[in-house]
Amino acid sequence: MPDSHQGDSAQKAFLGLISRRFIASAYDLVALIVCWLAAYWLRFNLSLPDEYLRAGLFSLAILVPVYVPLFWLSGLYRGIWRYASLMDLRRIIVSVGLGGLVTAVAVFMTGMPGVPRSVLVLHPILLILAMGGGRFLYRAWKDRCLYGHLALSGESVLILGAGEVGERLIRELQRSPQWRVAGLLDNDPAKHGREVHGVKIRGDIASMVHWAKELEVGHVIVAMPSVSAAVRRGAMEQAVQAGLKVLTVPALDDLLSGRVSLSQIRQVELEDILGREPVQLDDAGLSRLIAERTILVTGAGGSIGSELARQIARFAPRQLVLFEVSEFALYQIEQEFRRTFPGLDVVCVVGDVKDEARLQQVFAAYRPALVFHAAAYKHVPLMESANAWEAVRNNVLGTWRVAMAARQAGVEKMVLISTDKAVNPTNVMGTTKRMAERVVQSLEQAGGGTQFIVVRFGNVLGSNGSVIPTFREQIARGGPVTVTHPDIIRYFMLIPEAAQLVLQAGLMGNGGEIFVLDMGEPVKIVDLARDLIRLSGFTEEEIPIEFTGLRPGEKLYEELLADNEMTLPTPHAKLRVAKAESAPEEAWIGDLARWLETPPADVAGIKAGLARFVPEYRPQ
Repeated sequence: MPDSHQGDSAQKAFLGLISRRFIASAYDLVALIVCWLAAYWLRFNLSLPDEYLRAGLFSLAILVPVYVPLFWLSGLYRGIWRYASLMDLRRIIVSVGLGGLVTAVAVFMTGMPGVPRSVLVLHPILLILAMGGGRFLYRAWKDRCLYGHLALSGESVLILGAGEVGERLIRELQRSPQWRVAGLLDNDPAKHGREVHGVKIRGDIASMVHWAKELEVGHVIVAMPSVSAAVRRGAMEQAVQAGLKVLTVPALDDLLSGRVSLSQIRQVELEDILGREPVQLDDAGLSRLIAERTILVTGAGGSIGSELARQIARFAPRQLVLFEVSEFALYQIEQEFRRTFPGLDVVCVVGDVKDEARLQQVFAAYRPALVFHAAAYKHVPLMESANAWEAVRNNVLGTWRVAMAARQAGVEKMVLISTDKAVNPTNVMGTTKRMAERVVQSLEQAGGGTQFIVVRFGNVLGSNGSVIPTFREQIARGGPVTVTHPDIIRYFMLIPEAAQLVLQAGLMGNGGEIFVLDMGEPVKIVDLARDLIRLSGFTEEEIPIEFTGLRPGEKLYEELLADNEMTLPTPHAKLRVAKAESAPEEAWIGDLARWLETPPADVAGIKAGLARFVPEYRPQ
């Protein structure tokens, strides 16, 4: 029965298609004949002599055999009149123009009497108007029948941006029962007062609050994917602060490439408000660095390590080795890469960066040319007391052993992912990362072929342990949202941006540098909490903010550079290089090795040891 039903459906669809094509071709044939006779009628000032009428009818014997095959060959009947577009008009113009040329040649070659030259010029013009006009009138009629009643239904919305994306967005929303476009806002004064598909451009974006009240609008769609991140962020912040629900459209590159459509309107996230200018990468240089080579990433299951792996995969390495201690995290990234990069040779290795034998085995087996070391313990309060020695072992000893394995295997470059918390550290986690920096600087000074590079940056939105997922969970539970201090500030960047700049630093580094990423302006955590509450559709009365006090080891602000350091510009606008203090002496390394072999008896002993190896450490 299902097969019979499917067969009937297919047969009906086929017959429907044939019927629609027959009707369309019949319309064009009638238009062809009527326009030919109308051209005669116009030529003789609306009074057609009998002899010319007979000549016009007789000449149809040439006209029809010329035009009808051209109509079919040009693909006029593959389209659907309901969706008539400029492409259909182009096909009509080409086929009619070619038909008019062939007809004129045939008339002159055969010497057919009674065909004035003016008719040969008028006829194609009339025919294009009849065929194109018929299709677009049909589309307009269907649109009115299907969507005309929607003009007064749906939720009112303002669209920010009257450019190409805004125009396409209006077309789609006018067919939607969910939305009613009340107006457009655009910063170009030349557009003010004009209309796009019947929707008036009311004014500039600064007048958003006024027009939202005037037009009783509760939603705003930001349709400006090509403007700078600062302009887009300002518009979103203004809408959020006005209590409007903010939506946005995909990036312009994604729209133009066809990866997404305008129907994928989504709610604005905090990442959009804090969005930064796209990173400009030296793609050619990165391709030379990565393509057809083996790359190893430690901590590949974490937020930074996994994004590094994704960015590396874009440059087609010969082999990508993902080293991760968590079996589940490694399984997840393996499944993702099977879907997104099916042709890439990905090797998933379970291992601990503190395991010297395992590291040597892996480096000997795969011989990576580049190593990106992202494995680390990063959570400040968790590592401050009971887990302090594990932070030392993982962040310091793990880095040391990865670096030694890289040097013994002849790795060209190793890039260490560091943190702003390594600057003037006040907590165990930041101090261990500063020690890791000094370890690779010491190995760089000792030589051995491998170039050791450090990249230091602040918080990344959405990373494991980030404050944003915690805020979202608290809002979902109905609040309160907890912030440690009203004045606490942090630098933020997006995970893809951080990973891309790490790759760029790896390309530019020659060994021994500490690269500092441009983190932009610091952001108050309480402002993030307020924006996230508003974006979730609540007010601070509904979801209150509570201040809980600074946690162990936490600072009010983070520096990206130590006080005794200075930065120098690099050819990349978002990367600076820190001229740090000299690398530690050989005795420092030997002393550190002995300390790592004998764990202190208590947390106080651990912190005293950290202060000995990192003099700028000031525990709270």
